[in-house]
Amino acid sequence: MTSDRIELRGLRALGTHGALAQEQERAQPFEVDLDVELDLGPAGRSDDLADTVDYGSVVGLVADVVSGEPAALLEHLAQRIADGVLADGRVDAVVVTVRKLRPPVPADLDHVAVTIRRAR
Repeated sequence: MTSDRIELRGLRALGTHGALAQEQERAQPFEVDLDVELDLGPAGRSDDLADTVDYGSVVGLVADVVSGEPAALLEHLAQRIADGVLADGRVDAVVVTVRKLRPPVPADLDHVAVTIRRAR
C-alpha cells in the first residue's frame, strides 16, 4: 500500500436520498470528500495524465452517483461511490465521506455524515 493520495474536498450535488418519503421526493444537497489512495510515483516521474487517476473523471462519477438512483442510507450511497472509484485498477483504496447538509431532524444540526474506507 502506498501513502500517496489524491484529495477531493467539498464536492456538492443534489440527490434524493433518505429513508423518509419527503427526502425521496425532493432533491437536497449532499457534499462528498474523497481520498483516493494510489501510487503517484509514475505520474510524478512522467508528468503524464495517463499515469494517474484523472480527478475530473472521479468528480463526474461522484456527481452521477449522488444525482442518480436514490439510496435510503448514506452508507449505501458512500459504498456505491467507493465501488465506482475502485473500478479503476490503479486505485489501492478510497476513503469516502458523504454529508447530508439538510438532515430532517428536529434540531439545529449543521450536517450528518458517514465515512467509509474501502480497499482492494
